[in-house]
Amino acid sequence: MEKTFEKILWNSRLVVLAAVVASLLAAIAMFYMASVDAVYMISHLAHYASPALSVVERVDLRATTVTHVVEIVDGYLLATVLLIFSLGLYELFISKIDQAEGSESASNVLTITSLDDLKSRLAKVVMMILVVRYFEYALSMHFKTPLDLLQFAGGIALLGLALYLAHLADKSTGH
Repeated sequence: MEKTFEKILWNSRLVVLAAVVASLLAAIAMFYMASVDAVYMISHLAHYASPALSVVERVDLRATTVTHVVEIVDGYLLATVLLIFSLGLYELFISKIDQAEGSESASNVLTITSLDDLKSRLAKVVMMILVVRYFEYALSMHFKTPLDLLQFAGGIALLGLALYLAHLADKSTGH
């Protein structure tokens, strides 16, 4: 009875496959969406150099394009989080990925050795998503009072501090 229970218990880890597959499909969907957005953004830039475009229209197109680029980067970063999460869960709970083990092109980012390692790698990408989101927010921000500008500067300082502390944490753990 103990052997049967342990076999069932051990095989219950395979339920993680649902999260692996769902995360992988979500990552593919995010890569697709970000790529489609990139293609459309580039196609809308065809008339950027047109002499018929007024200075105001060109400035508006440039601002819109920069916002779209930030959104595209954000989409790719989110897709990357989902991909790392999917690969990490698979390696931790199901099996090591044989192709990644012997591959010279396999990145250290995709090699997950523990749950803390997975959490650390995801935290780095999430931190980058937050930085990109803050940048996106900053592009549309309108400063009406000096306090608005001071709060914005404080946000930048806090982001810088968070990145610095994350860098220090990486140095201390050897990543």
